[in-house]
Amino acid sequence: MSHRLPEPEPRPTPAPQERPKPTPKPKPKRSTPPVPAPGHHHHHHGGGDVPGVLARYARPAVVAVLAVFAVFIAVGAALSWPSHDDHPIPLQYRSSDGGPLQVYDATVVSQTRADCSTLDTGTTTADFPQIPTTGGPCIATVIHIDSGPDEGRYAVLSIPTNAAQSGTGPDSAGIDAGAPDDPQPGQPSLRVDDSIRVSAMASQSDPASKTLTYAFYDYTRGTPLIFWAVAFVLAVVVVATWRGLRAIIGLAVAFAVLGFFTLPSILDGNNVVLVAIVSAAAILFVVLYLAHGVSLRTSSALVGTLLSLVLAGLLSWAAISSLALTGLSAESTKSLQLYQGSLSLNGLLLAGFVIGTLGVLNDVTITQASATFELAAMPGQTRLGAFRAAMRVGRDHIASTVYTLVFAYAGSALPLLLLFSVAAQPFSSLLTSEEVAIELARAFVGGIALALSVPLTTAVAAALVVPGGSSAGASDPAIRRTTRAASRKTV
Repeated sequence: MSHRLPEPEPRPTPAPQERPKPTPKPKPKRSTPPVPAPGHHHHHHGGGDVPGVLARYARPAVVAVLAVFAVFIAVGAALSWPSHDDHPIPLQYRSSDGGPLQVYDATVVSQTRADCSTLDTGTTTADFPQIPTTGGPCIATVIHIDSGPDEGRYAVLSIPTNAAQSGTGPDSAGIDAGAPDDPQPGQPSLRVDDSIRVSAMASQSDPASKTLTYAFYDYTRGTPLIFWAVAFVLAVVVVATWRGLRAIIGLAVAFAVLGFFTLPSILDGNNVVLVAIVSAAAILFVVLYLAHGVSLRTSSALVGTLLSLVLAGLLSWAAISSLALTGLSAESTKSLQLYQGSLSLNGLLLAGFVIGTLGVLNDVTITQASATFELAAMPGQTRLGAFRAAMRVGRDHIASTVYTLVFAYAGSALPLLLLFSVAAQPFSSLLTSEEVAIELARAFVGGIALALSVPLTTAVAAALVVPGGSSAGASDPAIRRTTRAASRKTV
């Protein structure tokens, strides 16, 4: 009998359980715009807070405005083109023979104190002049003539000092302890090796001869001016690169317009206001497109600047009329009226007001247009949002630029303010005098035109943009770069 235990039945091995695969998330479907029903048309341009009509016709309207101004410039330039004829030369710039004053270069080579009556002033000699040193009240300044018909010869300039003054009346100025050896007020303070300019006139004792006498005219500033001009160009080009170089070229074009058209046309007796507005508009067309390129951004700034310029002209006319400004307070204006009797002094004042606002208006409008286009290129932006954001930038710009404008005019009138302070006139008389009233009127007109140019330019730019980074509105390379960078950040 066997006592073997029954073997246990093998248990079935459970099959390994598979891990559940993660359920893939459904990809978001792109929303497609609904197809409008027949007969139901909606024009949705970026930022539906602006009527579609405005967005559709903004560009043609800007082109039309610029075309009107271009035609105005062409017609105005044709009507007031200068003849470039000769005009009467003012007495202070006229030589003894009636022609233009002849000016030559000279160098100071020696100085000594001598009696004023013993000096043969202005007469040239081939040899170095021998001047006895007597310690007199005049500074005998020997100059070497570097150009002109007497090049290489010498001449003596007599410069009286304060010690040569006579008289002790109430009008005589007091002399400080160290001042007797200084040149009298209005006389040049020359030093050895100074480069100067001397005027040449025919000898009064023998006008028929070709002998010339020389007198001090001005300092020579050619080399220092070239140095500062080169420094200015380098600073602008290094910081602003090619755009800065284009701005320098535009500045040269602006000076060419003023020198070859504006000034000769005014001297011909043409309407000063028309000449000023035509010149300013032509300068704006060249300067803006040359410095900033041809784009919607630049066009919006140009439209804003041109409209603001017209507004500045109207404001200038109103200010000159209401303040009864004549322009006769300046000596240069009196000389112009004496030798150019047909010149309108009121028109000349108005032209100065208009041209004076060019720089500050250009600065503000191009900044506003750029700010509006950059803000509109942000994803999800609307025209109204871009307008409001750009206006916040513009308000800060106005606050800072108004100070610049007012202090620039105040700085130019500083000698005049000091003169009135010495005259001990009441403050009310100081403000209401024509000299000060002209500077105040310029500041007020410029400030008003500046303030109104900000919303005007911003509105034009906001109507031109296609908000939200759309390729249709990013016609400017800077806008495309901003849009691409914003898109990468949102991925």
